[in-house]
Amino acid sequence: MHALRDGTFWDEAGAVEEAMIRCRSVLASDPASTRAVTELVRAHALLEASFDTVWGTLTDYDHLAEFIPGLRSSRVVERKGGSLVVEQEGEARFLFFTYPIAVTLLATARRPSAIDVRVLKGNLRRLDGGYRLERVDAGKIALRWVGLIEPEALPPLLGVLVMRANIEDQFTGMVREIERRESARRGRPGAMPR
Repeated sequence: MHALRDGTFWDEAGAVEEAMIRCRSVLASDPASTRAVTELVRAHALLEASFDTVWGTLTDYDHLAEFIPGLRSSRVVERKGGSLVVEQEGEARFLFFTYPIAVTLLATARRPSAIDVRVLKGNLRRLDGGYRLERVDAGKIALRWVGLIEPEALPPLLGVLVMRANIEDQFTGMVREIERRESARRGRPGAMPR
């Protein structure tokens, strides 16, 4: 077991199997929102990968659609100092329901430990969150996502279910791509090309 600064413990299991997604729904405090639900999301994984592999995958905005489930396109449209404006389109699915997503995000990288993301415009009423990275041991990185997400125009219960399913798929897709890139970097047999 490894203890992180925030008191979280990790065991030696593989990162994808160990990836944990915790969600909590809270009523939005915005009186204009008709009791919309904002989803507080926490996801974490322990990765056996180099820092450069993890950071490079997280910040590969122009290629995210190649490995993030539900994301059709992702492209950097503007650079603002240490921040990037990124347009993304895709969809979130739950059972037979599909919710289209079209957003413009501001991503601010604070190497080596954080990437903050917030929605500038689009059909998410709120997206404020980010990744946190922490070196745990030699060759191991604790990756955490914490964020608040609120979709536009979805009934609260349905919105919660759709966002939870979407976030779990996307975080798992990111972790798998990090592992794939790390295997390729190390020249491991069985490292699968994308």
